[in-house]
Amino acid sequence: MPGKHNLLSNVPTALAEELIENLFAGGDFRVERIVSRGHRTPTDFWYDQTEHEWVLLLSGAAALRFAADARLVELGPGDQLHIPAHCRHRVEWTAAGEDTIWLAIFYRD
Repeated sequence: MPGKHNLLSNVPTALAEELIENLFAGGDFRVERIVSRGHRTPTDFWYDQTEHEWVLLLSGAAALRFAADARLVELGPGDQLHIPAHCRHRVEWTAAGEDTIWLAIFYRD
């Protein structure tokens, strides 16, 4: 029988690193819950994924930077963004005083 899970609950009090939970996956996709609290990508690193990524910010705030044009995209609750495969990006910042909770779907064509 399917189980109910609230994406905004069960967040650990202490988060030394981002919390990444695989919620479910299929042949060419996976769905993750990511919890950040002031976390960011190191300034000398860019994500360059082989999968497309769609993210929805459920709570908190964050900004992503894209390597191609140095564009900074700020996100708040309810904002969603599609990141094509091999679109180099990084998390520039997440809110330090609150949980930033993302729902991320990774998929292949």
